[in-house]
Amino acid sequence: MKKQNSFIFSILFVAAIVTLAACQKDQKTETSAQGQVSEETLAQIKAKGFSTENVRAWNGGYIVENDIFLDQETLTTESSTPNVRIAEVEQYRTNNLVKSLPRVISIQVSNLGTAFVDGTDLAIQRYNALGLNITFKRITSGRADIVIKGFYEGPSGGFITLGSAGFPKRNGDPYGSISMNTHPQAYGTNPDVQYVGSVIQHELGHCIGFRHTDYMNRAFSCGSGGNEGSAGVGAVHIPGTPTGPDSGSWMLACSNGGNRTFNANDIIALNYLY
Repeated sequence: MKKQNSFIFSILFVAAIVTLAACQKDQKTETSAQGQVSEETLAQIKAKGFSTENVRAWNGGYIVENDIFLDQETLTTESSTPNVRIAEVEQYRTNNLVKSLPRVISIQVSNLGTAFVDGTDLAIQRYNALGLNITFKRITSGRADIVIKGFYEGPSGGFITLGSAGFPKRNGDPYGSISMNTHPQAYGTNPDVQYVGSVIQHELGHCIGFRHTDYMNRAFSCGSGGNEGSAGVGAVHIPGTPTGPDSGSWMLACSNGGNRTFNANDIIALNYLY
């Protein structure tokens, strides 16, 4: 997720690394990072159904769409599930989803401050209140399914990355980590728990298989940008979600600068999948 450097706010998601919906992203990123990505890798990213604009190498993989992390396994794994359609603003999922339901997914916050711990608890509370076949719990010891950890990165090109995550693994496990930016210009020196929690809520959406609601037209929530990628696989429409604008969705590509949780259509999508 990214936010404009002039803003002081928070969110949740991708990419997804994925950065909102509660995350805010934009097509503005470092051109030098783009140069580090080979044409072969860009072709793999495009074939998976993601935008190849402003891709950057990061932590052994690649960040696409400003907050979605793709590792080598994701790039090289073929899927038999087709990309269904290009539409308006609806909920979309990735090909891989969390399996072995009902299931409790454990989350651990690693070496982050109180606002990130409380934000995690807020995101967990919001998911668990829906009565889904997946629930979340925060643990303080032992091995967690998802680890929330920090990174420190300042603004670039007028935007700053707030957080990122990846998509479920082929074996049915959720993506195993969420990265949250601890730079003061990301959340400020006294982070707002609802803002941080909204970003974590968004990134958890990526971890369990949600793409951005407005992936086909980033300008809807970001003010600029086009289709994040419609070719190949990885953007399957979730039946029952609307075909018109859905301004309140927790999985919109860019943050509204504050607290954002599930709207009615998000709940339809979550109940359909889980």
